[in-house]
Amino acid sequence: MTAAPGRDAAHPRLTLFATILASSLAFIDGSVVNVALPSIAQDFGAGATDLQWTINAYLLPLSALLLMGGAAGDHFGRRRLLIGGTALFTLASVCCALAPTLAMLLAARAAQGIGAALLMPNSLAILGNAFSGEARGRAIGTWAAVGAIAGAVGPPLGGWLIETAGWRAIFFLNVPVALGAMIVAWRYVEESAAGEQPLDWGGAILATAALGALTWALTLWSVHHVADQAVWSGLLGGLTLLGSFLALEHRRGERAMMPLALFGARAFVGLTLLTFLLYGALGGLLVMLPYLLIVAGGYSPLHAGMALLPLPAVLGVASRLMGMVTERVGPRWPLTIGPAVTGVGFIVLTRVDPAASYWSSVLPGMVVIALGMAGAVAPLTTAVLSSVDRQHTGTASGFNSAIARTGGMIATALAGSVIALAGADLVAAFQTAAWIGAALSAVSALAAFVSLAR
Repeated sequence: MTAAPGRDAAHPRLTLFATILASSLAFIDGSVVNVALPSIAQDFGAGATDLQWTINAYLLPLSALLLMGGAAGDHFGRRRLLIGGTALFTLASVCCALAPTLAMLLAARAAQGIGAALLMPNSLAILGNAFSGEARGRAIGTWAAVGAIAGAVGPPLGGWLIETAGWRAIFFLNVPVALGAMIVAWRYVEESAAGEQPLDWGGAILATAALGALTWALTLWSVHHVADQAVWSGLLGGLTLLGSFLALEHRRGERAMMPLALFGARAFVGLTLLTFLLYGALGGLLVMLPYLLIVAGGYSPLHAGMALLPLPAVLGVASRLMGMVTERVGPRWPLTIGPAVTGVGFIVLTRVDPAASYWSSVLPGMVVIALGMAGAVAPLTTAVLSSVDRQHTGTASGFNSAIARTGGMIATALAGSVIALAGADLVAAFQTAAWIGAALSAVSALAAFVSLAR
């Protein structure tokens, strides 16, 4: 059965539950590997570049194909793509857990990214179609809150599993969650699709190639600090492919997986910039802070993961409330104040000392960052979906998620200049990165203030 647009779902709570279960897989896996990097490096003899690709092998297809995943849901049916993406993600997770070599692990991580690119935008588009009015704001706020919590819970949960059962266990964790999501979605989520336009395979290939070339070049530069011929070739090739992608999307018009007409709205442009900068800053933090605490502070994987607990704790309390507040007051002030507060948190982290007490060195900055992100996560999601018509909810949610993941991927590529160091140099490099995170957060707050309606 296909749900009619504008009509609330027949099983609203189970629909919300299914989308949260499915999307939490992608959110958790985007962060849980961060605390496993030292263990993976030890098992496979991996260097700094290899560690970056352990993360970016997942983020690259996720970033590049989220647009296609959203458009495919609009074309084939969102429930069908949600279930199919979850199944692929589950199979890839098992392959990650059983990978005998680093190359096999990277290949399986890439397959996880493809599965996540299918399930994530369609989970959100299902909510946009299944709820209306204030119920829609509450549902999206809940989805965003749980997603942010899932991503932030990943490191402490992963740290515990690594200490008790080894790093491979973090991938087996996905299996029961995925099975539950698929069963509930199959039984209780109504199908919804917005159109029958042909899929933009050329755009998907060009976007993937462009992001891959740029990420490879930035990774090489960040580790070796040399802009040699390979780096310049990757950058120029990536920019050329990106230009070709934009030209193709312009020619395809409304048939493109990223219709450029969406950028005719100032609000959509501002939200895109905000997402890229804010999630880039957060993605870099979630990679570098656990690594810093383990390598320079002597933390165990569990304790390094626990250091991030203020993030899910605050998000869990505040994000759903902020979704309802945004429905009443609009997104402009929440999306201005939230990133600004996040920037203050990064400034506090510039004084971090992994050898000092966690309570005085790390906790204050994490609490302030959590408060700022809580003010931004749910309002951002609601504002993006409200900036387009129902026909493009899958495309818009996919694009916004792609921009968030791309920001995190580029931050991870550049993080090699930090994780390749040790001792006092590692601490100093992290503190410099925290200043950069503060600047990115400030610019994202300014983007929201200028671009959104009063």
